[in-house]
Amino acid sequence: MKSTVEQLSPTRVRINVEVPFEELKPDFDRAYKALAQQIRLPGFRPGKAPAKLLEARVGRGAVLEQVVNDALPSRYSEAVTNEKVKVIGQPEIEITKIEDGTELTFTAEVDVRPEIDLPDYSTISVVVDPLEIKDEAVDEQLQSLRQRFGTLTGVDRPVQSGDFVSIDLSATVDGENVEEATASGLSHEVGSGQLIEGLDDAIIGVSADESKEFTSTLLAGEYAGKEAVVTVKVVSVKERELPEADDEFAQLASEFDTFDELLADLKTRVERVAKVEQAGQIRDKVLETLLETLDIPAPEAVVKAEVDSQVHEAIHGLDHNEEALAELLESQGSSREEFDKDVKEGAEKSVRTQLLLDAIAEAENTQVGQEELTERIIFQAQRYGMPPEQFIQQVQQANQLGAVFADVKRGKALASVVERVTVTDTNGASVDTAELFGSPADAPDEVEAADSSEGEQEK
Repeated sequence: MKSTVEQLSPTRVRINVEVPFEELKPDFDRAYKALAQQIRLPGFRPGKAPAKLLEARVGRGAVLEQVVNDALPSRYSEAVTNEKVKVIGQPEIEITKIEDGTELTFTAEVDVRPEIDLPDYSTISVVVDPLEIKDEAVDEQLQSLRQRFGTLTGVDRPVQSGDFVSIDLSATVDGENVEEATASGLSHEVGSGQLIEGLDDAIIGVSADESKEFTSTLLAGEYAGKEAVVTVKVVSVKERELPEADDEFAQLASEFDTFDELLADLKTRVERVAKVEQAGQIRDKVLETLLETLDIPAPEAVVKAEVDSQVHEAIHGLDHNEEALAELLESQGSSREEFDKDVKEGAEKSVRTQLLLDAIAEAENTQVGQEELTERIIFQAQRYGMPPEQFIQQVQQANQLGAVFADVKRGKALASVVERVTVTDTNGASVDTAELFGSPADAPDEVEAADSSEGEQEK
């Protein structure tokens, strides 16, 4: 077999392949064997009919078609390997010539990874925000902890921000009831903005057993993107009473005996989160610098596939209603044209980022061990609140294990670059990246998990 490669663009090639017929003998043998199992000829046991008789029955053309269709994938893969082509996606294959008994020729056009001229990373400098541990952040953590151990008490007064209410909701669009927007006995924290837009402003000042109307744009369902008249009835009002910040509270809410010990632990958590945020800023700045300075063309077909996926997901969330998407965008002061433009720009950046990190990983010979892959799976399972076994089962069913592996590899590749970059903060102080990039990725999620581990206590 002979193969050559034509460079059509920095991200696309045409592979020309010539296969002599003598190399197709194993393919012909398999084709005849398959036909012999399918066709019964008088005087021959199943699977034992001669090739010539089988060919006479189905025709030479049918045999050739079967052989060629079976041979193309393996010969294409062989050509890719021989020519060391770094392909992305599926090829467009065209059979250019079949000379029976002589040769088969075909071409395969396919997207490829562009050549990226990686720089000397030690020449890169980035500036990030300084690491600051603010008392306000510690106070927020303490307040959040007190709220989780707060108690809810019914009150006989109008609704205030921060109250917890039980409400009934209904909505109409052009006089028609919206069934999916009707609910009774909903629990809601006023000011959280977790339900319908405009709800919090509407119910502040409303007392139990009173109703209020307001308008809001529906985000999903049959009337997605439409303006609805929403009626909310306040059923009950409760306020949250917080425990005193003392030793007794520390023993209730943590493993510590004194409030001072609890406060010191909260400061450590805040510092850890601040380091994670600074590490994330460093990664982002280094990545942005590389993307801005390097010529990394993105394969059009790959970008299009990413765009199509994101658009499909957006429309799928609106019951596959493109008009609803247009109306929703209009209500947000945008348009379908702007949406498509933003999606394409985001897809191009995403593809360029992946190509860059893959090139770095290859140049650095980045390896991913089983332990690292397992750690990432456990980490992501915790983020989704799932047992690791269930998460990995879903990942395998969706054929996404390779994507998880690639994410780990790309993360390690970027970390290897960051180690060699000069980083200073806006105060001019040098930032020690070795300290930040030990194993910081879990810190925000540890804090998040702790914040959600306890529910409200109710009287």
